[in-house]
Amino acid sequence: MAKATARHILVDSEEICLELKREIEQGADFGDIAKEHSSCPSGRSGGDLGEFGPGMMVPEFDKVVFSAPVNTVQGPVKTQFGYHLLEVTSRSE
Repeated sequence: MAKATARHILVDSEEICLELKREIEQGADFGDIAKEHSSCPSGRSGGDLGEFGPGMMVPEFDKVVFSAPVNTVQGPVKTQFGYHLLEVTSRSE
């Protein structure tokens, strides 16, 4: 069964999400941005979600996590919780 580890940043708007993505792409640390801006409790640990398998997260999240290249920032991804930036940190099939 496939497994992945990922981290994310959750914010209220697509605009904020895009702004934070630009900051990360310009060299800001993903974990630091998560600690400062994410509304998810995982923000305190740099957005780290630990290891999980398919179906353990909302479908929009799963789709990206199990298809996107590892170690690249993806998003904004809209879910019922808000807008996410995602970074898959590892994945095994």
